[in-house]
Amino acid sequence: MVLSRGDEYPIHQTPEPVAYSGTDRNFYDRYFFNGYAPDGGEFFALAFGVYPHLDVADAHFCVIRDGVQHCIHASRELGMERMELSVGPINIEIIEPLHKIRISVAETDGISAQFEFSGRAFPIEEPRFTHRIGPRTFMDYTRMTQNGGYTGEITVDGDTRGLADGTLGTRDRSWGVRPIGARDTQPMPGVPAPTFFWQWTPINLPSGSVFWHKNAHPDGTNWNSRAAWVPLGGGIDDVVEGEGRLTSTLKSGSRWPSSAQLQLNVPGAPDSIQLTPQSRFQMRGLGYTSPDWGHGQHQGPLKVAREDIGLEELNPLQPENLHVQMICNAAASNGETGIGILEQLILGPYAPLGLKEYFDGSS
Repeated sequence: MVLSRGDEYPIHQTPEPVAYSGTDRNFYDRYFFNGYAPDGGEFFALAFGVYPHLDVADAHFCVIRDGVQHCIHASRELGMERMELSVGPINIEIIEPLHKIRISVAETDGISAQFEFSGRAFPIEEPRFTHRIGPRTFMDYTRMTQNGGYTGEITVDGDTRGLADGTLGTRDRSWGVRPIGARDTQPMPGVPAPTFFWQWTPINLPSGSVFWHKNAHPDGTNWNSRAAWVPLGGGIDDVVEGEGRLTSTLKSGSRWPSSAQLQLNVPGAPDSIQLTPQSRFQMRGLGYTSPDWGHGQHQGPLKVAREDIGLEELNPLQPENLHVQMICNAAASNGETGIGILEQLILGPYAPLGLKEYFDGSS
């Protein structure tokens, strides 16, 4: 029996039922959200992933308070039903497609949340991410990204706080092929370990949203990069694409960014934006690079757990701590000020930043 609720909707992409997503075992379908107060204070994030051919779904919620990142992790067996958008206490409800989404986290070990995301403009579609290592497909996926505002509240250990007026953030949806679940043990001839470089800057300005990203080879040459601008309230025809270049520095002894300037060549967007990091979020709290809660790992019929991460206690060069989002003040060349994210993950050497080994830090 492979028929599911999805088969009632005109969303099929192959001749098979929705339960099947082609033939690649690494196919995934994912939601991501982050949000931050206008002053860059309280930060929260949520991720929700479905892995049809692993028959697993997982979800994670995190909030930072007083230097501690409080996390709820949840994983369940999918049962070949992709339309049930809940894992343990975490639930997603689509209120208005491409605009409004409601998220809830039922009370679990002292943590709960209820909030709504509303888009500031129509989402952008980023260029398709296709990357191979030799003959093997490492990534092949599509992502849409949207900045927006939040309303709601979050509770941690009895302390309930409403989201501050003007709380903003970013959400994305991606689907396709990424490394998920158990690692492939078959080595690639001539490739001792894959390298990866990623930077992403969704920025909220009063007049609109700036997006820029870069995937690069170890010598700094791009294999996927683009900049985009969407004015406040803009529709699908108002998305403007162009080019950008980020100049950044690393915190000494780490691979975490310490400052950055984004140069843009996008009609309607500022010519440049100075990004000044205010605080740090560890992506392992959402399963990225997590040794215990990696995306698509089978944890049994249902498993839910809390994790608290002391942000000042971490070794920045441990593999699970490399992937970060820096909450940044954004000062644009047109005089506007805003707030946004600089996300970064560097695995292996990267010549433009002086990284020569797989896990060395900036000098």
